This record gives sequence, structure tokens and C-alpha cells, in this order.
Amino acid sequence: METKENKRKLNRYDLEDQTVFTGFANFADAENYTQKEGGKLIEVAFKDGNDNPTITNEAGLIDRKLHYYVDAGDEYKFIHSTDPGFRKYADELQKIKAKLTQSPPDERYLANFEIENAEDPIVVLKNDQFESVTSRERSKYLKHAKVYEIGVSVPKS
Repeated sequence: METKENKRKLNRYDLEDQTVFTGFANFADAENYTQKEGGKLIEVAFKDGNDNPTITNEAGLIDRKLHYYVDAGDEYKFIHSTDPGFRKYADELQKIKAKLTQSPPDERYLANFEIENAEDPIVVLKNDQFESVTSRERSKYLKHAKVYEIGVSVPKS
């Protein structure tokens, strides 16, 4: 995986016959990138803690016009910062952040590293109860999750 700077960071994956970009902030950004770069919208999956994408259509992201979705079984839900339900948990995130700022500096840094550094926070619920906060990248490795992202495929030159 390589990161490309294009107003925001995109992840680049070189597959056999194509290059795939992921990490779009929303579905419209992926569509715009497709038009600009002459690529094709695709859905990719990251499964079993693997950082190598496989092209799929299992989650139906293109039809649903979603840019990110996680399937971690019935007891877990992953709510992206752009999802409508995310706002409900914003208060919980603020409480956690306030608690961290009152902690000693070393504890603040180590206690919840992902909250301080998540550019694109994901709320993790277990049985509809707040469990933790993570990032899109870390979600690939949690709870045996299947992570689906919208991607743009560009033929290799």
C-alpha cells in the first residue's frame, strides 16, 4: 500500500493489471476522482485482517452510494463519522476526550492513541452499546471484520 496526496490521502494498491485507490472521504469524491482520472468505480474488501484488497460487490457500495461499510457480525456495528447515527455518539466522544485532557501527559498519550489521532473516526458498538473509537485503517484488523471501501480502478500504464 502506498499513500498518495491529493487534497487528502488516498491509499494506492498495485494489482496485476490495475491500480486501485481507496480512502475517499465520501462517495461523491470517489465519483469525481473517477471522472478526473478516467478510472472506474469499484468496491474492494479487506478480510481476515488482510491489508490487500480484493475486488468484490458483496456489500453493494456502488448501488447504495456508500464509500465505507464494515461487517463484523451481528453484535458489532461500526459507525463512520459521515453516517447519520454518528452524531448520537458525539457526546460520548467528547466525554472521552475531556477525560483524556485531564489525565497526566504520558497517560493521555498512551491511553487512547486512536482518539487523538483518528482523522476519520469510527465508533464501534457492541450490542448497541458504545465500545470504542477507531480509525478506518485500524477497523480492518478488529473483530474479524470485513471492511468494504469504494475504490477507483485505473489501468496500469
